[in-house]
Amino acid sequence: MEEIEIRKVSGWSGIDKFTRFGNSLYKGCKNAVPDLFLDMLTTFSEKKNAAFEFSEAQLFLAYNGREIVGRVAAIINHRANETWNVKNVRFSYLDFIDDDEVAKALLEAVEEWGRERGMTHCQGPMGFTDFDKEGMLIDGFDYTGSMTTFYNYPYYPKHLERLGYEKEVDWIQLRMAVPEQIPERFQRVGGLIRDRYNLQVKKLSRSEMYEGGYGKKIFKLFNEAYSPLFGYSALSEKQIDSFVDMYFNIIDMRLVPVIEDKEGNLLGVAVTMGSLSKALQKAKGSLFPFGWLHVFKSLKIKHEDTVEMLLIAVKPEYQGKGVNALMFCDLIPIYNQMGFKWAETGPQLETNHKELNQWGALNPHISKRRRCYRKALK
Repeated sequence: MEEIEIRKVSGWSGIDKFTRFGNSLYKGCKNAVPDLFLDMLTTFSEKKNAAFEFSEAQLFLAYNGREIVGRVAAIINHRANETWNVKNVRFSYLDFIDDDEVAKALLEAVEEWGRERGMTHCQGPMGFTDFDKEGMLIDGFDYTGSMTTFYNYPYYPKHLERLGYEKEVDWIQLRMAVPEQIPERFQRVGGLIRDRYNLQVKKLSRSEMYEGGYGKKIFKLFNEAYSPLFGYSALSEKQIDSFVDMYFNIIDMRLVPVIEDKEGNLLGVAVTMGSLSKALQKAKGSLFPFGWLHVFKSLKIKHEDTVEMLLIAVKPEYQGKGVNALMFCDLIPIYNQMGFKWAETGPQLETNHKELNQWGALNPHISKRRRCYRKALK
């Protein structure tokens, strides 16, 4: 192998090469879900991604001669650094062939870029925000990935640890069979919390989500509920607007219950959607000319067998009181009607016992474990 050369890339053509490398590295891997070029273009466009209001980023590609052998994104979220009183540069979208020198060159590029900007530590994989993909897969390689999480080969963690990176936090994902009946515990607890606080489950129309302002209310609730969680930085108004469009344009509104009190105050929400993993695999990273058809079929005609429980939030003063049970009582019959056999959570911090305990009645098992690594910059 020739000496590894690291090149900065930007613009449409650079993002295209960046995306194509990741997808080609996993060609033939049955569990990887390709990146969509349009999503990547939005993520790394200063005009399209509102996170650039308080963040900066640089994409790098590793070359062996004329061949691309690795990629990585360097990100600094200044708002998160100020919130948590740290000086972290983040690495994201780290992908490379199974070679020590390639991994070393890519991470050293991120580290040096961070040092030049006064950073003292490198951590990742982390995106611009907690609503981006984060966490390196360290267990669960036999399960299919998703459009909202990273999939990586088992050799990745070994290279990071050899390069001096250590565990900072782990997230776990839980998988469970969708029960045919609502568990008795959910019915009992849900009924108690509903009657005690005069709560109601509400389903929103798309017009209520946009013109009625519920989309913004939901993401402001995420800001409130998630603020104590590792690395979280509050979403700006522009970010909220973009996330409302991103999530609620395609999600079936039957799968998004909200919980309100008698005054109409939003207390809880569950954002769930049918998996698009198989559809995106068939699309091979592009919606055009025919990739959109696979996604459309999965959304509207024949659902995949798994529903993804992407985001669940409860107002802090109502956490631990059973609000989640009301949401599950609403969702389980709908999951059965729509033919979902399995449900999988998004990544949840292994230390967030309050959130993890809510799944006990559904007999879950840990399907995937993800890790954020950290290293001091000398």
